[in-house]
This record gives sequence, structure tokens and C-alpha cells, in this order.
Amino acid sequence: MYDKSAYYSDELMEFLNRSVVNFYAVDTVRHRLELEGFVRLDPRDAWTLEKGGRYYMTKNDSAIFAFVVGESDASEGYRIISAHSDSPGFRVKPNAEMVCDGGVVKLNTEVYGGPILYTWFDRPLSLAGRVILRSNDPLNPTTRLVKFDRPLLTIPHLAIHFNRAVNDGNPLSRQKDMLPVIGKVKSAKDAKGLVTRLVADEIGVDPELILDYDLSLFDTTPASLEGMEGEFISSGRLDDLSMVHAAMTALLESDNMSATRVMAIFDNEETGSGTKQGAASPVLCNLLHRINASIGGSEEDYLRAIASSFMVSADNAHAIHPNYPEKQDPTNHPVVGGGPVIKINANCKYMTDADSAAVFRTICERAEVPYQYFVNHSDVAGGSTLGNILTSQIDLRGVDMGAGIWAMHSVRETASIDDHVYIIRAFTEFYNC
Repeated sequence: MYDKSAYYSDELMEFLNRSVVNFYAVDTVRHRLELEGFVRLDPRDAWTLEKGGRYYMTKNDSAIFAFVVGESDASEGYRIISAHSDSPGFRVKPNAEMVCDGGVVKLNTEVYGGPILYTWFDRPLSLAGRVILRSNDPLNPTTRLVKFDRPLLTIPHLAIHFNRAVNDGNPLSRQKDMLPVIGKVKSAKDAKGLVTRLVADEIGVDPELILDYDLSLFDTTPASLEGMEGEFISSGRLDDLSMVHAAMTALLESDNMSATRVMAIFDNEETGSGTKQGAASPVLCNLLHRINASIGGSEEDYLRAIASSFMVSADNAHAIHPNYPEKQDPTNHPVVGGGPVIKINANCKYMTDADSAAVFRTICERAEVPYQYFVNHSDVAGGSTLGNILTSQIDLRGVDMGAGIWAMHSVRETASIDDHVYIIRAFTEFYNC
């Protein structure tokens, strides 16, 4: 491992532990950017940007876009790294409290994205997210974040004595089997509005001020290093917060003042990106237009800049599993610790082509890091990511890549610390190109 391995691994674990849901991931990035001198922009204001200036903006409190304005003309284009803030899990429904025998209260939840459901059983879980409060302006209510730092919930599994075939396969109902228990009450009346009262008490407001909330479950178990030499990291939300951390770190450590460097962290990738803060929206396109216009660029300058731009779509990949090697392509199966993974799909689920793969390979070579390729086994369907979705809005050259990980979409995933260091080096080299 490189000299900065211990520093990067400690930083990554702290970042993951703070970023328990999408809203907290964005808030954690925001705090770091402000410490490094980035200025917050409001999309409702007129922007006057300076070349060399450092800026950021947020969308819906769950997506964040940061950039350093380049000092050269449009021919330098934009250097863009994109990733996403969300991970699969469970969201709390309105009127969530459900009283069971003995006064036990469970919460009605809805599955978000595609989690591996059974990995969520019998764990210390809690709640975090966004709370919307009354204000004097009906169109602009007040927003607060809330995170319960103590375990509040668990999803208890049915005992094997009631399902002797559980280890032979166990189909799960998202509505019946996956509801978390939050506690006990004396009467059903005490359960009504329980979540709202808990949230109000946690943030110190009158429950009557709470209009609504976006709350998600998270596993309270901290990130940890594993392996004989601490070579693996185990944590929730590695997909895709490890790439968010790598992109942020590279943006802060790079020093190319020629091209405009952009970090675009979207939300809702796990549900198809079809929101105002997702990659299928025009949010990045609009941002790049505004950067160009605010430094006096014409529409022609913008189109020239796009033609000269390149994007790294950073979303993690599947490393070959030691127990299931047959699931991978026979000749393109990345290993943990083997370096950044270039993702290729003949049916254009990824934006990578030979041109963009060659670009990223060269960047890795210049950064002196190894690289690998991932192609789906032809009998196994794969997923899509940000890259090909973004190209429906902006005709960018770009590559899809990520770190090879195990147990993607489990409540805890596993990755290699070496890979994280390699990717930060590659991202920094890309920004500096």
C-alpha cells in the first residue's frame, strides 16, 4: 500500500460513519468543502464566478455539486467525476406506527432500491434523515437534519423452530417480514405520532412544527478494517459512498488550474435516477451552462467545452467472489485489491467504449496504479449506472468504473483499502490532466 493508506482508510471510515443516509452524506461533504474554502451558491441567485474560484451547490439536500473554475478558455473543457449519495435500504412511511400484541410497536416501512433483505435481520438499527418544519413562508419551510446515534430498532427474524426449512431458501415479504420493532407502549393511543414525538425531542422542537420527514433506517455498526493486515474494509454504504469520498479527496488534492474540475454527487441512482436531484435530470447540464455563462462564455463556448470534456462515472463493481467464481465472466473478472475496474457492457448499460476505456487506462498508468476490466457473464444480467443516464442530457465522453467489492447491496459490503488508495490516485491524476 502507498504511504497515505492509513490516512485514507481512517478518513474513509470516519466519512462512512458520519454519512449514514444520503442527507448526511451530502452534509458531510458540504462541511469538508467549506473547510477547504468552497463558497456555497444558491441556484435562485445570480452568479458571478471568478476563474480559480471554488464553489458548490446542493439540490434537495441530498445531492451536491462542487467545482473549481478553470483559468483557460473553453477548449480545456470540464473534468467531471460523478457518483451517488444513496444506498439501498428502508424508508419510513407516514403514519408508520403499528401496535402488536403486548404493546410492541413496529414501524411500517417501504423498501428503497434493491437491498439484500435478509442481511438486515437482527441488527442494531436506527433512524436518520431530513425533517421539514413550519416557517412563515409556505413555499419555503425550514429543513433540519436528524440522526439518532443510539440503536432504536431491530428487525427480528423468525426462529428456526417455526420455519425448519429457512436454510433451504426463505422467500421474504417486504410488507410482512421486514418491519422493524421500535419499542413497547402501554396503549395503542400512546403509539400514535410516536415517531414525530421522538424526532421533535431529538432536534428540540414542538411536534406541532413538524410538517413531514424523510427518514431511513441505518445499521449503527461502525465501519471496520478486517483481514490479517487490515486489508479489507467492511461497512454499510460502500456502494457508492467510497466513490464519493474518493472524488471529494481528489478534488481537494488536485491542483490543475487550467480546466474546470467538477464533482457531481447525485441522489436516487438506486431507483433509476429519475428525480430532480438524479442523473436523469438536467441539474448537471444546467450547472455547466451557468458556470460557462457566469465567466462570460457564449453558447458556442459551452458547446466547445462539452466537446473537450471527459467524465468518470464512479460506481462500484463486482469483484470475483471466492465462493462463486462461476458467476463472473471467464476472462474479465476483477479481484479485490487489483485496482480500479473499467466497466464495459455491449448493450450500453455503461458509457464505456474503447476510446474512453483507453483514456482511463492511460490515466491509471500515469498514476502508477493497476487497472482491471469487468464485463458481465453473458448469462447474468447486470445493472446500469450514472454514465449512460447522464449522456441522455449531455453528450459527454466518459467511462464507467468503480472499486471491485463483495456483497453489493448487503447491509455491509466489503472492499479493499488498496483499491481505495489506487482510485484516489487515479482521480487526482485525471483532474490534473
